[in-house]
Amino acid sequence: MVTLGRRSLLKSATLMTAGSIVTSSAAVLSTGPSLGQGVPGNAQYGVKALLFDMFGTVLDWRTGVARSVEATLKPRGYDLDWFAFADAWRAQYDPGMEEVRSGRIPYTRLDVLHRRMLDLFLPRFGVKDLPEDVMHDLTLSWHRLDGWPDVATALPRLGKKFLLAPCSNGNIMLMADIARRNGMRFDAILGADIARDYKPQARVYQASAEAFDLKPSECMMVSAAAHDGDTAGAAKAGLRTATISRPDEFGPGKSSPTPKVPHDILAKDLNDLADKLGA
Repeated sequence: MVTLGRRSLLKSATLMTAGSIVTSSAAVLSTGPSLGQGVPGNAQYGVKALLFDMFGTVLDWRTGVARSVEATLKPRGYDLDWFAFADAWRAQYDPGMEEVRSGRIPYTRLDVLHRRMLDLFLPRFGVKDLPEDVMHDLTLSWHRLDGWPDVATALPRLGKKFLLAPCSNGNIMLMADIARRNGMRFDAILGADIARDYKPQARVYQASAEAFDLKPSECMMVSAAAHDGDTAGAAKAGLRTATISRPDEFGPGKSSPTPKVPHDILAKDLNDLADKLGA
């Protein structure tokens, strides 16, 4: 019998689920299958959980960031190309996370990286000398995103047959704010914060599967069709993959509606995915 004191448990546990405690040393104390593992799932693909990329797949980040930044800066006298601003911020996304993936800096949550990114590109737009509270408000633009139109009806359908969770590079508080804003019901918030790393590192996908006490092959990663790195990374980690056509993610008609890497399912939107999975 293993016993853990409260202090050591809080120190070592990175997450708790109904059926297990997963510690930073990967020790698992199992009490058997959880109730959640009894979800119907899909026999054809052998999956019980759907893990969602959020930015671009579930969320229209470009419109949301442009709208929020305009609301913050326009009253201060700035008249910018707000979509170009959103694109410039997104362009810093992967380089910022690569600092963590490469080991050059320790794990740093996405909110902090987003704030650092602002310093890199704001001068290009002639924006300077903003008070720190305004910089913080700009950073929170990523907390004010809305889902694509199909999300509101599709997630409840999928939730009847599958465990649902973000497997996002967004930190937990960022995902929680977005879920509350959009009325999204998830069974957990997984991804970068629990793995202490960023996709497409295999550990991010595998830690998400472990959180549900499932094998990677029992989970399906759902990513936008243009996110080939995410789809390939999930497949390499042992997950099944579904890709969603989001042709307008980077502007009207600017994103590839089909992936360039192998995948299990291609759906036009999340309702089409629900149809294909029998939900």
